[in-house]
Amino acid sequence: MNRAFLSIGFRPFYVAAALFAAVAIPAWFAAYRGWLVLDAPLPGMAWHAHEMVFGFAPAVISGFLLTAVRNWTGRPTPAGGALAALVALWLAGRVLQLTGPALPAALLDIAFLPAVAAVLAVPLWQSRNRRNAFVVPLLLALGGLGAAHHGAYLGWTDGVWASRAVTVALDLIALLLTVIGGRVIPAFSANAVPGLRPRRWPVVEALAIGLLLVIVLLEVSGAAAGLPRPWLQALFATAGVVHLVRLAGWQPWATRGNVLLLVLPLGYLWLPLHLLLRAGLDGAGGQMAPLALHALTVGAMAGLMLAMMTRSALGHTGRPLAAGPWEQVMFLAIHLAAATRVLGPLIWPGAHAAWIAVSAVCWTVAFAAFAARYLPIVSSPRADVAAL
Repeated sequence: MNRAFLSIGFRPFYVAAALFAAVAIPAWFAAYRGWLVLDAPLPGMAWHAHEMVFGFAPAVISGFLLTAVRNWTGRPTPAGGALAALVALWLAGRVLQLTGPALPAALLDIAFLPAVAAVLAVPLWQSRNRRNAFVVPLLLALGGLGAAHHGAYLGWTDGVWASRAVTVALDLIALLLTVIGGRVIPAFSANAVPGLRPRRWPVVEALAIGLLLVIVLLEVSGAAAGLPRPWLQALFATAGVVHLVRLAGWQPWATRGNVLLLVLPLGYLWLPLHLLLRAGLDGAGGQMAPLALHALTVGAMAGLMLAMMTRSALGHTGRPLAAGPWEQVMFLAIHLAAATRVLGPLIWPGAHAAWIAVSAVCWTVAFAAFAARYLPIVSSPRADVAAL
């Protein structure tokens, strides 16, 4: 394994996450259709949820943060053998989640996010970087929710955490997308589009984050299940409208001539759609309704992650920030995956299984294309250095 591949976090983690995403969804779909028996420690649907929320997403988040924290603090984050150990820990969790035994699978899986939090806490603490210190407790919270999800099936925790842990973890990921998206989307757009001045309103910014925090607190405490349905619907609807107003202030239409920019607000658009769907379809707390859930996971989470993975992989390897044919296929595929999974059943409910199949194929195409395109890139030295 060459030195470039293990020189910084995004290189191994982005490709590992993409390869895993391209394999795990076809495996789950085959199991869903009865074509494959998954003898995993967690039952089929729970395995699917766990591996997307506590497997795939943390790999992308870790790759991003191991890279970003180095930039934010000017201090080193794991590279070489230390980075390889983190990747190996994540990979071991994925393998044992499929093969068992259940207890070692859970323990290895649970260990990953605290390990990442610990190695990020050091440079953040040394540099006194309070602005970004929130990522450490967020990673620890995600790790704790992953443990609670395992615990629901191993008898460690109340069975309610089988669904609650996934819901709260997704709410936390939505919060992370809100914070990071609010920093990078308007900034990148303003830097690339002449004359563009994205607007930010302090009240909108506070509500966008604050309402999601309220949702997290209601869900993690179990209080959401006890609130009257209209109250929760009003909360989700208000949050959705606030995020639409926030997005409109960034003037995303101005990025239509730049695919690599456009996919950022396009991915963010799925977040308010998720909240509005949740207002209409899930007002009683507990597990999210499937359409709202997939608007968040496939549209906002995967859409924004794929956009940021592409942009940061190009930028941090010294390549032009431009979307070529591979990137266009990836972005089209992931948003088709979201549209067919979320909007398809609303348009033609009778074809539900077909919509899931099309969405699974599109998802697989998107992440397989990323892996094929970017494995050679992340395995090579920076292009601008190699050219000297």
